[in-house]
Amino acid sequence: MQCRFGCGACCTAPSITSPIPGMPNGKMAGEPCIQLLDDYRCAIFGDASRPKVCTDFTAEEYACGNNREEAITILTLMEVDTSPTHTSLLKRKDQ
Repeated sequence: MQCRFGCGACCTAPSITSPIPGMPNGKMAGEPCIQLLDDYRCAIFGDASRPKVCTDFTAEEYACGNNREEAITILTLMEVDTSPTHTSLLKRKDQ
């Protein structure tokens, strides 16, 4: 599957714990990445500064669904299903 133009769900729904340019402590789930442009494209796509977790993500139907809304829903459910049970473990590095 090809990444869907104008989606950006993977830049919004999941938490990212590795540093992102402009977000040295990563981002919380549901928080749009600072590198996400208004048209939902990544400002640092193809750049060496793009986090490995982002570069390694591959668009797949099971995660991306049929549109942006489905992708947000699926990725949010995946985030919830894989998050630690204890909220004390969810604190970002800067907290």
